[in-house]
Amino acid sequence: MVPNIPSYIKIDSSSHSATIILLHGLGNSGRGMYATANLFHQDPALQHIKWILPHAPVRPLTLNGNRKMSAWFDVYNLQFDGEEDEAGMFESIASIDQLIDQEVASGINPSRIVLAGFMQGGALTLLTGLTTHKKLAGLAILSGRLPIAQKAKQMASAHASSLPIFWGYNLADPLAKFALNQGAIRFLTEEMGFPTAPATGEAKGIEFHGYQGLGTGISQEELHDLGVWLKKVLPTRVS
Repeated sequence: MVPNIPSYIKIDSSSHSATIILLHGLGNSGRGMYATANLFHQDPALQHIKWILPHAPVRPLTLNGNRKMSAWFDVYNLQFDGEEDEAGMFESIASIDQLIDQEVASGINPSRIVLAGFMQGGALTLLTGLTTHKKLAGLAILSGRLPIAQKAKQMASAHASSLPIFWGYNLADPLAKFALNQGAIRFLTEEMGFPTAPATGEAKGIEFHGYQGLGTGISQEELHDLGVWLKKVLPTRVS
């Protein structure tokens, strides 16, 4: 069965040459990421980018007493140990892959597409970016984790470890545990062969940034660093 393309809002340019698909966190929507995307869109060096902000489906959430809320997949506990909602993950991976296909069909080369996500959206960004057969420009993870790591490794594309990754994390975040972020990066580098970003500042490997003094959210410093990285992986001129 062909997966459904999720509904979304977008920030478009009259003649864009690149696309960023930005995935929100648990309980949010694409509208909740609009201000962040629009902030980047105001930068003259990023105005060649179209932003797509998908909405996760509304589903019963085990962690929330089965009350419905927007989620890319179910969450069973905040320890993230034991069983995971693999069916929900694969369903959402397929739907985001359809969005990528839609952009490619419109004329955007996969090497000009960045997949980005915050918290649960960051987890889905990783899973989709690692397993899609289309080689993207890079992945941006904002306080994320890598669920079903061993299965993701088995399903990873041949080019996965060559993807540039921006990884930002707020050290005071009580929800996205620092150990989960560290564990994911360690798995990517030690088990999947991802290099760490070189000191030269090139957009290669995993570029990790930790930020002090902020709970759950995205700091201005993090947005600045992400903007610098985006200009490297999605330059105005296509080489």
